[in-house]
Amino acid sequence: MQISLDGKRAFITAGGDGMGRSTALLMHELGAEVFTCDIDPSGLATLPEGITSWQCDVTDSAALDAIFDEILPGGLDILVNNAGVAGPTKYVEDVTDDEWRQCMAVNVDAQFFCVRRAVPVFKAQQSGVIINMISGAGILGYPTRAPYVASKWAVSGLTETLAMELGPDQIRVNGIVPGNVNGDRMERVIAAHAETDGIDPDVVRRMYAIGTSMQCYVDPEEISQLIVFLCSDWAKNISGQIVAVDGNTETLYPRS
Repeated sequence: MQISLDGKRAFITAGGDGMGRSTALLMHELGAEVFTCDIDPSGLATLPEGITSWQCDVTDSAALDAIFDEILPGGLDILVNNAGVAGPTKYVEDVTDDEWRQCMAVNVDAQFFCVRRAVPVFKAQQSGVIINMISGAGILGYPTRAPYVASKWAVSGLTETLAMELGPDQIRVNGIVPGNVNGDRMERVIAAHAETDGIDPDVVRRMYAIGTSMQCYVDPEEISQLIVFLCSDWAKNISGQIVAVDGNTETLYPRS
C-alpha cells in the first residue's frame, strides 16, 4: 500500500514540535503542500523549505483568520487540529479561573476557530478531512487534570457531531487518541504528576506505562502515520471515529 498526498493542501496547528511537526514533515514528504503555525517560532525555523509557517497563538481567532485568509484562496483539503495544552496538574479546588479558561481556549476554542474557517471551503468542493487531536483524557477520567479532561471530552463530542453534520457534504472528521507520547511534553506531565503526588518521577513514568495493556510509550511518528492514513484516499469512508494509538490505555491514573 502506497499513500500519496500529491496535490493536497494541509493546515496543521502547532507544527513546530512533537506530533504536529512529525505530521507536517510526513505530509510534506508524501507530496502535500503543508502550512503550519506554532506559538513558539524556534521549531518553525528548522522546518524544511516548502513548508509555510506562521508564529501564532491559536487562541486568537483574528490571528488564525489572517492565516486562513492567506491559505484559503488556493484551496484546502486537510485540517489537523493538533494544538493543545496540558493545563494545570492540581486538585479541582486549587484550579484558578485563568488556568481553566486557558486550557479551554487552546484545546477547544482553537479547534472551533479553525473548523469554522475550513468548512465553507470543504462544503464548496464537496470534500475535505478534519483530524482533531483528543487524548486518553477525552475518553477516560483523570484525577488532578480536570480542565484538561473537560476540554478533551468536549473535543470528543465536537468530533462526533462534526462527522454527523458534515458527512452529507463528503467531509470526513475523525479524532486521534495518542497514548504516552515520547517527548518534552510527556516529561512535563510526568514531572507535574510527581510533584502533585509527592512521588519520584521514575515511579510516575512506570505508572503511566503500566496503565496501558502493552505497558508502552509511543513515538510521535506513530501518530503522524495514522493521521496521514486517515487523510488519504485509503480511508475515504472512515469518519466519525475516535482512534487510539496508545497500547490500549486502561487507566490514566494508576495507583502504585
